[in-house]
Formats: sequence, C-alpha cells, structure tokens
Amino acid sequence: MEGNLFEILGRNLSQFWEYTGFANFDGNFGYILMIIIGLIFIYRAIKKDWEPMLLVPIGFGIIVGNIPFFPGLSIGVYEEGSVLNILYQGVIKGWYPPLIFLGIGAMTDFSALISNPKLLLIGAAAQFGIFGAYAIALLMGFSATDAGAIGIIGGADGPTAIFLSSRLAPNLMGAIAVSAYSYMALVPVIQPPIMKLFTNHKERLIRMKPPRAVSQTEKILFPIIGFLLTALIVPSGIPLLGMLFFGNLLKESGVTRRLAETARGPLIDVVTILIGLTVGASTQADKFLQITSVFIFLLGAFSFVIATTAGVLFVKFFNLFLKEGNKINPLIGNSGVSAVPDSARVSNNIGLQYDKTNYLLMHAMGPNVAGVIGSAVAAGILLAFLA
Repeated sequence: MEGNLFEILGRNLSQFWEYTGFANFDGNFGYILMIIIGLIFIYRAIKKDWEPMLLVPIGFGIIVGNIPFFPGLSIGVYEEGSVLNILYQGVIKGWYPPLIFLGIGAMTDFSALISNPKLLLIGAAAQFGIFGAYAIALLMGFSATDAGAIGIIGGADGPTAIFLSSRLAPNLMGAIAVSAYSYMALVPVIQPPIMKLFTNHKERLIRMKPPRAVSQTEKILFPIIGFLLTALIVPSGIPLLGMLFFGNLLKESGVTRRLAETARGPLIDVVTILIGLTVGASTQADKFLQITSVFIFLLGAFSFVIATTAGVLFVKFFNLFLKEGNKINPLIGNSGVSAVPDSARVSNNIGLQYDKTNYLLMHAMGPNVAGVIGSAVAAGILLAFLA
C-alpha cells in the first residue's frame, strides 16, 4: 500500500513538474531574453516616464506571453478559445484602434489647426516617412502588404499601425506594434538631434503670430467637414477617421459631455490596457525572435527619422514662400508625426532652449493633430491599394 502511495505521489510530482514553466523552457533562452526586455520596458516607463500608459501594459504583457507552458492548456494568446486569445481578437480584427481613436478625438482640441490651416501641410509632409519606409522595405524583399504595414510605423501612431497590420500583415503584428509604441516612447530622444541638425540658430528663434480665437461654431463644423472631406477621398480610412471626428464632435457639441468624458476617460483607458497587454503577450519568443523582427525595428526607426526630417525640411521650404512675420518656426516641423502631444512638447522644449520666452506648444499642436489625421489617411491609402 505504501509502495503504491509513494508511486502515485511520484507520478503526480513528475506530472506536476512537466506542467511547470521551468520544465517547458526546453532550452529556449529566448523566453528569458523576452522577459528581460519586458522588464526593461517597465523600468523605462516608471524610472524615465517614457509613455508609462503604454509601456507598462506592453512590458508586463511581454512577461505574460513568455512564460512557457505545457501545450494544450488553452491559456496562451495564440491558443484558440483561451482568455488571452479572445482579448487578442480586438487586435487581430482591428476592434481596439477605432475605439482608441474615438477617445483621442474626444480629448483633442483642433483649435490650433483651425486657426492656421496651413499647418495641416506639415502633418501631411511628415507622412513621407511612411511611404519612404514602404519603398525601402520593398527593396529589402518584403512583400507589398508587409512593406505597407511596416511603413506605417513612421506615423508614430500605435493604434493606426495595429489597425493596418491587422489587415495587411497579421503575422508581423507583434513586431510592428511593439516597434511603433517603442518609437512613440522614444520621441524625446530621437527627434531633438534631427531638429537641431536641420535648423540654424536664426530659424530656431522665429516667433510665430499668436493663433486667432476660434468660435464654437467652427469647432463644431470642423469634425463634420473634416470627416466628409477625408472619408470621401479615402473611404478605406472610415473606421479610424469616423471615430476620430465623431469623438471630437462629442467633445465640441457641448450637449454630449457625458459621452465625451466616457470616451476620453474610462473607455480609452480600458482599451489601452487591453491593447497593451495583448500586444505584449503576442511577442512569444518562438514567434517574435526572428531576423524579420530586427528588420522591422530598423525600418521603423528609419521611417520615424524620415518623417521627422521631412516635417522640418518642409517648413524650411515653405518659409521661402512666406512673408517676413508670417514665417513658421521649423522646430514645429517634427510635430507632424502622430505622437500627440509628445512631439509638440519636444518642439516647445527645444524652442525654449534658444529663447526662454518663445513658447511653441500651441503652434506645434496644429501639425501634431494634423499628423493624427494624416496617419489615418495614409493607412487608408495603403489599405486601398494593397488589401
């Protein structure tokens, strides 16, 4: 009897060991590497305050997704029917990005853009990074759909990158999403050297006219007219553009305050948690640690650098046609990417380094919010001719 008891206990303990994460590492040190990367994300978010709302969920998700387990338990993000897999459907099917755009619209003030519409051109110029990276990716041997999904990283817009990659390259979504959010967090590190490289001292001191006051009627009409114009040109961008402008209408109408507060508060917070955690969990070492992921990160950085450079150089070029007193400070050219409001803050901070009384934040918010629209339009264009 005792022998049978010890034999049963031995089998139970052996079976228990087989189900532990330690036993299922199976010599794959990639899991350990990915867990370390997740910890670095969390450390940077907490210690350096680099996009903590994004990097903390993503970092912890990376740790969650790289705990090895016995196959068939229906707990992994790639195991059909598991809780993580069900939550991940919002990424795969593209449900989460439009909801985030709804919240962004409900918290965005387009006044700076409405008061100075030519700033929209800066947001458009910064999208050159997307198409530049797309061309380079094609030359490197990526398929057209993969190249389009990779190029969108240059817009510095995580939700747009997820939305487009879910349609064009779902197999690359983990690397694309993590890359996009990483570069969003690195805006204060990547952009300043580029801005200083392509501007001179005189240009950095340009003072712009204060933006004019925008009426409530203009604020209400803007999301309606903006949606009609962009959606008629790029109907494939309707899921993102529609939710962005709808959220803004909720904010500016003055009669749907509760809906606007829900969209820009609890709703966007919940979706951010889910998208960050599940995107992080999708970076399982056996699927994520491939040479393709390295190329995606390099192309993402290249795309982001091109976008920033294009925005700054476009302002310098545009100034050639503007009269003295109406010129634009090229330090706001970087804010044409869709990293709201971090890029605008970088514009303002660099400007204050050269003139402590020259506040560029309100001016930079114009191209910054234009970049949000621009990245959604660029995604729609790519989706239209690649899907």
